[in-house]
Amino acid sequence: MIMESLLKSENIERSYTIGKTTMDVLKGVSLDVKAGETVSIMGESGSGKSTLLHVLGGLDTPKGGSVHFKGESVYEMSGVRRARFRAQNVGFVFQSFHLLPELDILENVALPAMAVRAGGKSKERAAELLTEVGLGERIGHRPQELSGGEQQRAALARALMNEPDIIFCDEPTGNLDSKTGDKVLHYLFQLVASRGHTLVLVTHSKDVASRCSRQRVLKDGLLV
Repeated sequence: MIMESLLKSENIERSYTIGKTTMDVLKGVSLDVKAGETVSIMGESGSGKSTLLHVLGGLDTPKGGSVHFKGESVYEMSGVRRARFRAQNVGFVFQSFHLLPELDILENVALPAMAVRAGGKSKERAAELLTEVGLGERIGHRPQELSGGEQQRAALARALMNEPDIIFCDEPTGNLDSKTGDKVLHYLFQLVASRGHTLVLVTHSKDVASRCSRQRVLKDGLLV
């Protein structure tokens, strides 16, 4: 069975200028991700992994190259269309959980549904997702009342809220101890497999990378 390309980047370039110094972070990165794949991108700190993930997810405009999602150029979309693409088709899980402290975790998880004007069942779906990641009894708690692992599981539930085609994970266990991180990864891969999501995960850990069906390494601005 030949899987179709879901996301394809070609010759992605990205640089940053600090003062009079220009740093070339990505130097022509090409990546073809098939629907239903789990792909890890491994690299040392500062190698450009997060930058690549942000470019692939429509968060950061590349200096050169292209990104296509289901054949449509992400960076030729209007600003409104690209925002809709991120809200409807993409889920993000970051190293820092980015949960809003003034909201309980049910409200945090339901937030993405507001971006796509989902119906009145958004909180029911959020509660179901929280139960699936083992937080059914913590629904009324605020982020500061949860452990780091619990916050990351809530962030995972939030990423799945709009049933995205693809999930991007940026060092999802980077702020967690190994035991807690393993629990987060268990839920991540279980949910991705059961729901048929595509996953692109960046990490510096070989153990985490090996859980994906395909592994790539980002080194000196290129995938090797």
